[in-house]
Amino acid sequence: MSDRIVVAGALIEHSALLVAQRARPPDLAGLWELPGGKAAAGESDADALVRELREELGIEVTVGARLGDDIALTGGAVLRAYLVTRTGGQVRPIDHRELRWVRAAELDGLPWVPADRAWLPALTRELA
Repeated sequence: MSDRIVVAGALIEHSALLVAQRARPPDLAGLWELPGGKAAAGESDADALVRELREELGIEVTVGARLGDDIALTGGAVLRAYLVTRTGGQVRPIDHRELRWVRAAELDGLPWVPADRAWLPALTRELA
């Protein structure tokens, strides 16, 4: 298993998925993704995702089931998604340009960060 794990959270409420528009780096700015970030050394996936969503969105979550498959990133890192449930806080774009709630029919039309596009079939099923 890689020691460089990047976690992402799929927050679904009222049949809509929360997506986040990147502000940086320049080659990814303006593209949409599931919010999340890098796990620190020794940090579990769940702990990393709870911390990242608190930092990026200002919310508290519980981490649920895995979503889709691991995605290999450049440099040997692995991107991994989980379903999350909000348990507190109000969603706000602390670390992103914009946040948006989207329905299943809107997923394919968004300009996604390339790695996250692999999860669209699983996300579509979750939103159905």
